[in-house]
Amino acid sequence: MERLILIKYGELTTKKENRKMFIKMLVKNINNLISDYEYEIDYDRVRMYINCDNKYIDEIAKKLSKIFGIHSIVICHKVDNNIDNIKSKILEIVSHESFNTFKVETKRADKTFEIHSQEFNHVIGGLILKNFDCKVDVHNPDMLLHIEIRPEGTFIYTNELKGSGGYPVGIQGKGMLMLSGGIDSPVAGYLALKRGVDIDCLYFESPPHTSLEAKNKVIKLASIINEYSGNVKVHVVPFTEIQEAIYKNCPPNYMITIMRRMMYRIATKYAKMRGCEIIINGESVGQVASQTITSMSVINSVTNMPIIRPVACLDKLEIIKIAEKIGTYETSILPFEDCCTIFLPRHPVINPKLEKCIEAEKRFDYEALIDKCIANIEVIKKLENDNYDDLL
Repeated sequence: MERLILIKYGELTTKKENRKMFIKMLVKNINNLISDYEYEIDYDRVRMYINCDNKYIDEIAKKLSKIFGIHSIVICHKVDNNIDNIKSKILEIVSHESFNTFKVETKRADKTFEIHSQEFNHVIGGLILKNFDCKVDVHNPDMLLHIEIRPEGTFIYTNELKGSGGYPVGIQGKGMLMLSGGIDSPVAGYLALKRGVDIDCLYFESPPHTSLEAKNKVIKLASIINEYSGNVKVHVVPFTEIQEAIYKNCPPNYMITIMRRMMYRIATKYAKMRGCEIIINGESVGQVASQTITSMSVINSVTNMPIIRPVACLDKLEIIKIAEKIGTYETSILPFEDCCTIFLPRHPVINPKLEKCIEAEKRFDYEALIDKCIANIEVIKKLENDNYDDLL
């Protein structure tokens, strides 16, 4: 049986006069993610249709489920709006289903179709009862038969694959994600993508204090996030000299605060160079010493860019649940230290004073070190999910 993919839009249907722009961005993202296949896309303001080789239709549908801006994906059958043709196709479809109970739901968007939705439910229900050994169950059916009668044809299906919702990636501009090897920042990146923000990832490494495995772990996390975007790059910052300068010149209890201030300075400068309008990170209020309200305020004072913290008000269990859902958790818990965990003082300050940070930072030329970091950033463009498994 020949089938096609029907896409129902997500939250973008609320955008009224801007809907066309959102749909075009969604089409661009779909083209980016399924470019390895042969297919054709048709769309209007309420639905999108993808015709492809039926051999790959389930594979493509699975990929589409990770594209933001889609409410649901349906593999369906299309016929013209002739009643006899609709009945014939339904009998063919239902003969391949295994069920004891069923329900019919008809949506009649084509008001020229001569039978109203409820009446057509009864017509098709009677047809199924006559030809199959089954019963009607309107509350919990084994098979739910959907019939959408639209001006361009009638679409029939029994299963609906849930989409990722949200906005098409890129519709809200671009952000720089401060990506570590932990649980929180990949989740923050995923949530930013869901709101339509295209992201680049910034990772701070401190060799030889941090390992190649730690770097590969972060790239692996970025590759998983990239399945929801197709456009993610990782920018690796050589952070060793700055971190060692902090260790030599700053009070131990202030090292984490000053380190984060340096990271924000680098992220701000580099984000602007990359055309990003916001910085994104995985900070969660009160989770560690550098994430108290006082610490965030002191750290944040070095930047004039908006900082988006998607997981700021979630507890750890809520963040872990999302990490498990998107497939980053198992990689995040691998035991490779990043630069936030090396040189960790026994008692980091939880209510730092801005003037003490400024005084400590005067002890070394951090601006020259920041410029050197940015000049030597490594950009990793090729992100394939399985490429780093053997290196972890």
